Amino acid sequence: MTYDFNQAVNYSIPHLNGGEGTVFAKVIPGETGSVMFAVIPPGCSIGAHTHEQDMDFNFIVTGTGTALCDGAEEPLAPGTCHFCPRGSRHSIRNTGDTDMQIYIAVVKT
Repeated sequence: MTYDFNQAVNYSIPHLNGGEGTVFAKVIPGETGSVMFAVIPPGCSIGAHTHEQDMDFNFIVTGTGTALCDGAEEPLAPGTCHFCPRGSRHSIRNTGDTDMQIYIAVVKT
């Protein structure tokens, strides 16, 4: 299956999950989860949230930041992938001076 982010709706989401600033995302929903392309501007974040019924893969394309997953801080940089398993709580913050671009796969379990 091919996902075309050029055809996806672009959302501006202020304070996503209680985070700072506005996150921009293109979302392609599916029966078993969703695929997203997100842009987190400098100083902005996706707030802490728990994945009750799914797991979350976050592949960093550009930018730098941190993920906080179940209390452990993890550095994020291009080429890294942050994984949040089902039942875990995490947040993502852009700590750099350029946009953080992330491909996200949320898979229902």
